[in-house]
Amino acid sequence: MIPKELEAKVLRLYQVERWRIGTIARELGLHHTTVRRVLTQAGLPEARHSIRPSILDPYLPFLRETLEQYPRLPASRLHEMLQARGYPGGADHFRHLVALHRPRPVTEAYLRLRTLPGEQAQVDWGSFGTVRIGRAERRLSAFVMVLSWCRAIFLRFFLDQKMPSFLQGHVEAFDHFQGNTRVLLYDNLKSAVLERVGDAIRFHPDLLALAAHYRFEPRPVGVARGNEKGRVERALRYIRSAYFAARRWRDLEDLNAQAKAWTLGPAMGRPCPEDKTLTVGQAFAQEQPQLLSLPEDPAPTDARVEVRVGKTPYVRFDRNDYSVPHTHVRRTLTLLASEKEVRILDGMEEITRHPRSYSQGEQVEHSEHIAALVAHKRQAREERAKDRLQHAAPHSREMLVCLAQRGGNLGSATASLQRLLDRYGAQELEIALQEALAKDVPHPHAVRQVLERRRQERGAPPAIPVALPDDPRVRNLVVKPHALDRYDPIRTEEPTDDDH
Repeated sequence: MIPKELEAKVLRLYQVERWRIGTIARELGLHHTTVRRVLTQAGLPEARHSIRPSILDPYLPFLRETLEQYPRLPASRLHEMLQARGYPGGADHFRHLVALHRPRPVTEAYLRLRTLPGEQAQVDWGSFGTVRIGRAERRLSAFVMVLSWCRAIFLRFFLDQKMPSFLQGHVEAFDHFQGNTRVLLYDNLKSAVLERVGDAIRFHPDLLALAAHYRFEPRPVGVARGNEKGRVERALRYIRSAYFAARRWRDLEDLNAQAKAWTLGPAMGRPCPEDKTLTVGQAFAQEQPQLLSLPEDPAPTDARVEVRVGKTPYVRFDRNDYSVPHTHVRRTLTLLASEKEVRILDGMEEITRHPRSYSQGEQVEHSEHIAALVAHKRQAREERAKDRLQHAAPHSREMLVCLAQRGGNLGSATASLQRLLDRYGAQELEIALQEALAKDVPHPHAVRQVLERRRQERGAPPAIPVALPDDPRVRNLVVKPHALDRYDPIRTEEPTDDDH
């Protein structure tokens, strides 16, 4: 493209001064094909008569036929095709010649779309980069709803574009406008349209439920017809330049607070495109009474998912773990997540709730859940110790009962008896327990004294504790020795000659 002033000079030199095309091109520093294009676009038929014969002329029928069939075929490919057919010209000059003969695309004309007050709003997502929260990088997205007649804007930022955020954006927008329109226009985004084949459209069921609650009609634009929702597209451009550019904010809550102040302030003060004598705020005051009234209760927007509790008392949601009472391990629960809170239900009963984390790999837990689990594990260990003692030395149960009646510490006594069991064995411990109970001294110290006295009487070396592994299959293993006197009759028989 050349400036309009230069085009006018080319036309004046050609028509008034009668300069030749080559002279005009040389004096003005233009290519001769540029001069011819200017003359052709001006409708001067003599411009074509002044063109000298070209080496392209024999190939023009093939070139025009190919361009008619493939109007967007690159000039480089056309040059290769003509070279294969004997064209001797170079590639650079050939591009200018192709531009003269390439058919111009038919430009579609659009009608200006007009709507009535309260009739339509347009909805879309806008991407605004990413933000870092803890160890996670989250996608910052803007939910935008624009009233088509007055151009009032609702703006709300989220950390994703998932369905719960999409629904929450609608509910907050309706509350912002104190009403909703009869039709909501969408692009063919997955939050609105799950599947589309021609005019057959399958809407997202959650969006249909929202539409039924607020009595509006969801309507997608045509495929590749972004002009049909130009109001929200222009609003997004306006938001990027007039609100988001160079803005400082602490967190998402601060960003949304500033967005609300901006939509009620500067965005309402701009001229209304439908009526230049009004501002958007004045036009909204006229349109608001035409909006549909809102139902008494807002539609639910929380994310609802089933979660499985494994061996540890945690459920995973959105890349983080949330604690539950240890009594609910190995069960399937229901998780409800809002923007700020996570609630966990067992059927209809809420068992816990947590503040929602947008970081990654976090363990969000209540201290009472962990404390209850620790106490349960400690009690379980004590019960396992008692079971092991009763299996190895049955009189240990009687001793613990007597000790409890006298106000003794059962946990400490159980641990002491376990150590004596590991050091002296089940048979010796049982004998010592019987003797201590017979003397009415139900205490581990008395049992230890009996064990040590019996060891010294046998002349056995001091018992050395054996360090066992933590594996409960080994540590809790109890071997009860059998009496050896049953094997003695085998040796009472006199040996015979066959035994030698």
